[in-house]
Amino acid sequence: MKRALCLSRALLSSTISSLITIKKAPKISYPTVKKSVRERERESMAMSMAVCLIVVLGWFEVTKGGVYKVGDSAGWTTIGNVDYKLWSSTKTFQLGDVIVFEYNPQFHNVMQVIHSEYKACNASSPISTHTTGNDSITINTHGHHFFVCGVPGHCQSGQKVDINVLRSPSPMPSLSAPLPPPAAPSPSPSAAPPSLQLRCLLPNLLLLYLFITIFA
Repeated sequence: MKRALCLSRALLSSTISSLITIKKAPKISYPTVKKSVRERERESMAMSMAVCLIVVLGWFEVTKGGVYKVGDSAGWTTIGNVDYKLWSSTKTFQLGDVIVFEYNPQFHNVMQVIHSEYKACNASSPISTHTTGNDSITINTHGHHFFVCGVPGHCQSGQKVDINVLRSPSPMPSLSAPLPPPAAPSPSPSAAPPSLQLRCLLPNLLLLYLFITIFA
């Protein structure tokens, strides 16, 4: 019993000595770095430039369209009985898409026409004519864009294509899902016995008393 009491006193003495040492230890002051007005302006300008760059990149990502080669590997031709109606029906065209016509300019051309001329294969008054053999046409409006080959007999042989850019359907209002029932409150843990609470509280009170005594 005496030995345990001596050990307790020694432990208490060492704790008090450590607290006194901590109290007497010199405080280390760190210099505060104050930013000049010019540095703040540079940081603000850099932040603004970063935000603008993100917005511009996002705009390019949104407006960037796809590239579609008419007829795929066959190209724009009358050879091989290419079904251009079937080809266009498998594609989902959007604004900004680029339609590429590859062909031999000695034998073919590309003419954009209106719907009635497309149905009748009449290329006498086209909206536009392309003859380079590698024409890239950007689609900038919704709706149908009709193209035919103006060489006599080629449109009748099936060398015509309808590029249809559909409008995005308006999203349907979603019905709000029913709220889940409130969860049942979990039972609170049983309180500890008063004797255990007192034992746990005594060391904290002792430490609080030591801090008040030393640092007061």
